[in-house]
Amino acid sequence: MTETYAAAPAALAPALDPALDPALDPALDLLATGPLVVLTGAGLSTDSGIPDYRGPGRPPRTPMLYGEFVSGPAARQRYWARSHLGWGRMRHAEPNPGHRALVALDPELLITQNVDGLHERAGQRAVVALHGRIAEVVCLECRAVSDRAALHERMTEANPGFTERHAAVAVNPDGDVELDDPAVLADFVVPDCEACGGVLKPHVVFFGENVPPDRVERCYAAVDALAATGGTLLVAGSSLTVMSGLRFVRRAARNGTPVVIVNRGATRGDDLATYTLDVGCSELLSALVERRGAALPGARPPG
Repeated sequence: MTETYAAAPAALAPALDPALDPALDPALDLLATGPLVVLTGAGLSTDSGIPDYRGPGRPPRTPMLYGEFVSGPAARQRYWARSHLGWGRMRHAEPNPGHRALVALDPELLITQNVDGLHERAGQRAVVALHGRIAEVVCLECRAVSDRAALHERMTEANPGFTERHAAVAVNPDGDVELDDPAVLADFVVPDCEACGGVLKPHVVFFGENVPPDRVERCYAAVDALAATGGTLLVAGSSLTVMSGLRFVRRAARNGTPVVIVNRGATRGDDLATYTLDVGCSELLSALVERRGAALPGARPPG
C-alpha cells in the first residue's frame, strides 16, 4: 500500500488525562511560567505522518554518511534514487497541532533537529534548523543553494516512470525510502549542478558532517540566557541519541536550568531532566498552550 502524508486537522490535539502521569501537572506548571527554549526532534512530526527514527517498534537504521555520499557516483545514485521517492511524498506533509501549538507558545528560540521545514511552514518566529532543510539543495563545487522542487522536476524528467514503478516503498524520517535493488539504483540518472556541473547534495547535515558553528552558538546563547530569566528548556519528540541535540540539555543542566523532556520512550537526557513525560507531543503542547493562556492560530481562546 502506498504511504501518504495526511494534512493535520486545525483543531487542538486530544486532551491529556493528568491521572496518566503524576508528573504532568507539575511539569505543565513549570513550563507555564517564564521563558522557554524548545528543542524538537522527529517525534514532533509523527502526527504529520512522517515516521520517526527511534520510536517504539522502529527498526534500527544506518543513514548514509557524508564520506560515503562523496565517495563516487554509485553512492550518490543510491542516495538520490531513494531520496527522490521519499521527498516526493514528504513535501506534501502539513504542520500538525504540535507545530501550531509551538507557534502560539512563541518560545525565545525553537531549535529543531528536523529537516522537514514544518516549523517554518507553521509560521514559527525564531527557528534554528540545526541540520538544515531537505527542501534545499547545495552544490559541493560552487556552493550555490537551489530549490529542491526544481531538482525534483529535473530528476522526474530524467527518470521517466521511476516514481510510478516504486510507489509502494516505505518512507523513512529523513525522506529516504527502503529501496536497495542494485540494478534499479544503477539505472537512476542524477543531474548535476546547472551552474557549474558540480555534485548536488541536499542542504542538510549528514552523519559525518558538523553542524555549522554559528547555528550552535546561537542555540547555546539562547539556552544560557534561560539561567538568568528563570526559563526552562523543553525537549519535544527527541530521543537525544545524537550529540547535536543532547549537548543543549547538558548545557542547561550544567547551568541549573530546568529541563522537561516529552518523548515516547526513554532518552539519553532523562537523568538530566527535571521531568520526563512519556506522552504525545501534540497533546502535551496543546495542553501547555491552554495552561499558559495562549490561543492557537484559528482556534478559540481557552475558556
